[in-house]
Amino acid sequence: MTGQYETLNVTREERLVRLELERPERLNAVAMTGAREILDAVGRIAADDDVRMVAFTGSGRAFSTGIDLKDLAAGQIDPSYFDLWDSALRVIETMDKLAICLIHGYAIGGGLQLALACDIRVCTRSAKLGLPAIKEGLIPGLGTFRLARYIGLGRAKSLIIRGNMVDGTEAERIGMVDHLVGEDTAFEEFDDWLAEYAATNSASCRASKQMLLDCFDLGWEAFFRKYLTLQEKAVAAPDFAEAMDAYRTGRDPQWK
Repeated sequence: MTGQYETLNVTREERLVRLELERPERLNAVAMTGAREILDAVGRIAADDDVRMVAFTGSGRAFSTGIDLKDLAAGQIDPSYFDLWDSALRVIETMDKLAICLIHGYAIGGGLQLALACDIRVCTRSAKLGLPAIKEGLIPGLGTFRLARYIGLGRAKSLIIRGNMVDGTEAERIGMVDHLVGEDTAFEEFDDWLAEYAATNSASCRASKQMLLDCFDLGWEAFFRKYLTLQEKAVAAPDFAEAMDAYRTGRDPQWK
């Protein structure tokens, strides 16, 4: 998985995989090669049963500015890009792993779409976030599907139709991001958040992610049946036995 991509740096730390977007000269804009590589990388991560968490970051001055407008204007991006890109994002939000990203600099267009596909977003206060595709003659992908689920329909319509940006402080206020970190200590604080989420990253945690995927879409009966099925699996998993033993002995659980 590591060392085989042109636009990504993928490293493994036990059960954590770090995926860094690595086109700093283009503010980590994603072109055809990048879309293919991200889909391949997250597909491999999703299929690896030993991985529990994925950390997404961007090299240089930005998280990502989305689709590479230079390549797009030069006719070097074909329509298959959009299927590749959104297929990758769907893998991220449905995989049996926690996906956590650090936003700094810019997360606009596809960069924000990638962040919205993650489970948790950590952000600097000065970062700029937005979906400016309207100004480029495009629909902002499935940001149209995800953004309203975090910030409400009215705010999502305003941001998408105007194509404007907000900073990290405003993004946290309206629910677009979850945690704010310092400008100079962002990566160190991001590691602290990774450790905090790793501490609760049991089988039931990842099953809860699967429940939350459908919380707006399934009716009560279907959602309840899904819950009973996943809860049965959670109780049968070694992590449940470990949690109960940890509770009885007054220690922190060590997830298997």
